[in-house]
Amino acid sequence: MKKAIGSLAMLGLALGTLAACSSGTTDDPSSGTSDGTDGDVTTISYGLWDSNQLPAYQQCAADFSAANPEYAVDIEQIGWDDYWTKVTTGFVSGESYDVFTSHVAYYPEFQKNGQVLPLDDYIAADGLDMSIYQDGLVELWQSPDGVQYGLPKDFDTVSLFYNAQLTEEAGYTAEDLADLTWNPEDGGTYEEVIAHLTIDANGVRGDEPGFDKDNVAQYGLWMEGSGGADGQTQWSFLTASLGWTQTDEPWATSYNYDDPAFAETIDWWYSLVEKGYMPTFAAQEGVSWADQLIAGTAAIVPNGSWMTGYVFGSASDTFTPAIAPTPIGPDGSSWSMLNGLADNISVTTENPDAAWAWVKYLGSAECQDVVADAAVVFPAIKTSTEKAVTAFEANGVDVAAFTDHVSEGTTVLFPITDYKSDVNAIMGPTMEAIMSGSAGTDTLVAANDSVNALFQ
Repeated sequence: MKKAIGSLAMLGLALGTLAACSSGTTDDPSSGTSDGTDGDVTTISYGLWDSNQLPAYQQCAADFSAANPEYAVDIEQIGWDDYWTKVTTGFVSGESYDVFTSHVAYYPEFQKNGQVLPLDDYIAADGLDMSIYQDGLVELWQSPDGVQYGLPKDFDTVSLFYNAQLTEEAGYTAEDLADLTWNPEDGGTYEEVIAHLTIDANGVRGDEPGFDKDNVAQYGLWMEGSGGADGQTQWSFLTASLGWTQTDEPWATSYNYDDPAFAETIDWWYSLVEKGYMPTFAAQEGVSWADQLIAGTAAIVPNGSWMTGYVFGSASDTFTPAIAPTPIGPDGSSWSMLNGLADNISVTTENPDAAWAWVKYLGSAECQDVVADAAVVFPAIKTSTEKAVTAFEANGVDVAAFTDHVSEGTTVLFPITDYKSDVNAIMGPTMEAIMSGSAGTDTLVAANDSVNALFQ
């Protein structure tokens, strides 16, 4: 998922307050009437969680207001968990944002419960060209019967972040990292590299005699949680190479967690913990994967393209960031989960037309080009994606490992179904138990039965 790392949360809050003040907006309800208007100006409240993207969207808000002086945008950025608490409770209290950055893990329930506005009439009235977005992103934000609820704002894929200083010291080139292979039987060259990059406190590597798996100073691979129901950055790129996905299609009414291919993958992944090549579940709880990578206590971490700017902005004398594609699986391809964000309009808004004007601007090239120039994420519009790639390259970052998945069609969609929070509530504890070593993958069959019972 696209979660801003915890160490940035307070910085993001401070930036959000400063940015709102600099644009002439305010959180003080006494500045306008209860319907969000102040004289001839209508204020649109907008929420997002990623502090890395806040400056770009503050610029979009300023540009939008300059072109549309009848509107002002009040942006609030808060961390992932608090953000979703505010959004969901806001629907009940009637105090939700007018417009908010949405995620497909939450959106299905919002639209099913009638908490977000359909956009079809607005899109038709303004004659928007929906073909400008990257393939597959528009459909993510439709209901099962094809009603559109969001305009795509960006997309993300997964690759391997690594510390080039550690890989070079271990004798690996960038070409070696770009050609890793994986299979669930012995892990392929992916596991070989992970083992060699693991070093115990005595300086013995994981593939050398005398390696102490209980006293590791540098892990070859870092675990970022169990992956829960989705495994976006943890294992989805591995299971995809076996032809496995959580569901057979968007809005499916059954899941596939009982498939032996999934169990095989998770068994292999947990074996890295048993061998000492990856930290235990307990050891990684509450610990930032990015901090571990930057500090040199982890050599490789699979993660999403939205973290590129932060990781490369943390280069130092001891940390040289680099990106490699996900390993090539048994099917001969490198895979990634594809996810994309959009902006939803809350049904609680008292200014739906103003909210639409802002959503339309967020989904336009004018705003997405600003986001592209910030070199933080990949905008959803195809031409803006190209500008983002250029902006990353200007900063010395080759992002082909992320974008090649889109151009080559080696992506699987983030699973989108009804009852997503219930699915998460079942699969989260199940996967945590497996990755903690307190349960085996044989529990996946019963968990899948419980998930599929939700749809009966």
